[in-house]
Amino acid sequence: MSGRARAMLAVLCGTVFLEGIDVAMLAVAVPAIRADLGLSTGTAAWVVSGYVLGYAGFTLLGGRAADLLGRRRMFLLWLVVFIAFSGLGGFATEGWMLVLSRFVTGVAAAFMTPASLSLITTSYQAGRQRNKALMIYAGTSAGGFSLGLVIGGLLTEIGWRWVFFAPVVLAVLILMGALRLLPADRIPPRTGGFDLPGAVTAAGAMLLLVYGIIRLEHGLAGWGFTLAVIAAGSLLILMFVRIERRTAVPLVRLGILRNAAMVRADTGMMLLFGAFFGFQFMVTLYLQEERGWTSLQTSLALLVAGIDVILAPTVTPILVNRFGTARVIFSSFVVAVVSYALFLPVGDDWSYLAMLPALTLAGVAFGLGIGPMTIAATDGVPAEEQGLAGGLLQTAMQFGGAVGISAVTAVYGLMGGGGRMEAFRAGLVVPLVMVIAGTVVAAVGLRADRSTGPTAPGGDSGPAGDPYQGAGALGGTGRVATAGEPPEGGIPSGPVRVGS
Repeated sequence: MSGRARAMLAVLCGTVFLEGIDVAMLAVAVPAIRADLGLSTGTAAWVVSGYVLGYAGFTLLGGRAADLLGRRRMFLLWLVVFIAFSGLGGFATEGWMLVLSRFVTGVAAAFMTPASLSLITTSYQAGRQRNKALMIYAGTSAGGFSLGLVIGGLLTEIGWRWVFFAPVVLAVLILMGALRLLPADRIPPRTGGFDLPGAVTAAGAMLLLVYGIIRLEHGLAGWGFTLAVIAAGSLLILMFVRIERRTAVPLVRLGILRNAAMVRADTGMMLLFGAFFGFQFMVTLYLQEERGWTSLQTSLALLVAGIDVILAPTVTPILVNRFGTARVIFSSFVVAVVSYALFLPVGDDWSYLAMLPALTLAGVAFGLGIGPMTIAATDGVPAEEQGLAGGLLQTAMQFGGAVGISAVTAVYGLMGGGGRMEAFRAGLVVPLVMVIAGTVVAAVGLRADRSTGPTAPGGDSGPAGDPYQGAGALGGTGRVATAGEPPEGGIPSGPVRVGS
């Protein structure tokens, strides 16, 4: 990989690191923000939920916009929006300003993150080079979430407004590098207009469904309205599918969902991501509400879970080379099951040493799974739909995060909350159930891998000698176009190569 290729990868990885630390830092800072501005409980909750709503609501649209309107263009435009509204949050004096800032920042992330992922998958040579880049990208993403907790705790001690200003500084540096390094857009010609009805119904459906999921945090309170919101979102999904089937140039080609390996990867990512964040949220509640630890102490305690940032780009590729992608993904879920089961009998007098195995294994599971599933979610997808594939993956991740946190909060509240250990243990059952379900999904991919066997050399899922096997191990064809060769379907991919 050339020096320019490495520099561009650093810029793109910086974006997903920025997104990770932005979320994690705010989660730590919310209590200080609430106390300083005198926010109500509902407003404080929406400071966090507003970002999730904007991100998950527009990620699918953001991914497709990168394909149709230009990846570089979307990346730069929405990075500027991210800078502007993150800065606005730092100057906020009212709750509504914070909620607005977080919502628009989430929308910006929904457009620029799929663009950054698709820039990787279309700019690096298919096979070893691309998969190595994706492993590094996934590891950086994991590191952003893990290190963001510690950085957020430190910045909150200085002043919570730095939780908003620090991402602005990093984003400006990324913008300067992106202007210099990102390749020019090669937008394929369109024979029809933009699918506006599809865009509106897709965004509306995602917003309603995510809002309904967030409302699950209230438990049985207002359950009728929550069900109505989810039903309305489901209805819009049906309308969206009908529109896409009849539109000559659809926003989303529904045939992409026939890629079974991609669908399994997205489902697995949703479950692993949601379980990890639900578990992390319950541990944070336990340490701060039951044990009385400070935000900084809690952040330092959770730092061990940041082992994923080391594992994902280093150890995981070696394991994939030795055992294949399907086995590594399956192993990540097994490790997660063990981790969350170990923490389930938590008591009100547990030492940190007693918590350490579960916290460490949680990070190991995340580090093992996130990279291979990122590869699988984009493998074998034509270049002109890589943004869509990235959007589907990011949507799955955000849905997973919303479901994980909302479900554990709802169960915790229904069991009484208030620091009761029974309520904590009940909430911890949710991430355990999610990773058990993920283990089943991964087992299906493992079985498909055994039935298809290794594919020919040259693709991402080559034989055991290929150090970076791809999604073929998840049960797909594993056939990825090489340079100058059209991908499946016969459509030339035309990627911009940035290294050898």
